[in-house]
Amino acid sequence: MSLLEAILMGIIQGVTEFLPVSSSGHLALFKILFNVEDVGLLFDVILHLGTLIAIFVVYYKDIWKMIREGFAILADVCRNIGIFFSNIANKTKGGYHRVVCNGYRKFVMLVIVSTIPTGIIGVLDASLVEMASRILIVPGICLIVTSLLLLLADHCKGGDKMPGQVTYSNAFIIGIAQGVATMPGLSRSGTTIAACLLSGFNRKFAVKYSFIMSIPAVLGSLVFELSDLASISFTSTEIIYYLIGMAVAAVVGYICIKAMLYVVRQKKFTGFAIYCFLVGAISVAVYFYQA
Repeated sequence: MSLLEAILMGIIQGVTEFLPVSSSGHLALFKILFNVEDVGLLFDVILHLGTLIAIFVVYYKDIWKMIREGFAILADVCRNIGIFFSNIANKTKGGYHRVVCNGYRKFVMLVIVSTIPTGIIGVLDASLVEMASRILIVPGICLIVTSLLLLLADHCKGGDKMPGQVTYSNAFIIGIAQGVATMPGLSRSGTTIAACLLSGFNRKFAVKYSFIMSIPAVLGSLVFELSDLASISFTSTEIIYYLIGMAVAAVVGYICIKAMLYVVRQKKFTGFAIYCFLVGAISVAVYFYQA
């Protein structure tokens, strides 16, 4: 992989991760069409780490509050366990602390629930995703599916649900949608935002939830990939290229998050839907032409 290829893939990741056109699909198409040397899932995960940095920058206030409330949840759970055993030992009926007592604690719990099906699907289909990324027709078909999801999201009325009104079943279904969207060509943001809107989320909160819920999924993927690092050798040049690609993805991703907030509020998915359909159709046509 050359420096130019690392920069181009960083730009592709930053643009397509947050705009609903599938980062994995475009990266797969780029590698296939331009015969980029296979760098494996690790480089893809590092690029996702770059866009993760962009999420932290844009939503740092929300993320900080969620981290703080997450530790508070753990503290209250420990207190309640202590109260439980104290009640048994002393034969009393001491009151328990309410664990989910505000919007940010509910937000934390919803993300945890969404992460469970995403993690299970991600582990089970990791090899399938890597194999599918090498076959041109798969991202092509998935991009066409993405275009249909975007049209659905554009015409979805949405709702006014904020964390307090969102159910855990809503969160679980959205987590399944995120897990399925690991297939190359299925836009993670497009799929999860569409799932949020169909679940009645407030449109602005749907974007925030989609991006923040990706944090544990990306970190989990990174940890999963790091377990294989011991058997892989890297040159100092490759490491520098990886870091440059990550930095480019972070800067471009920050800009595209801001753009995505506007797109969702103004219901302007149609252009992206047409783009995904055309790219998908061309990819499928090229696959059969080369066959």
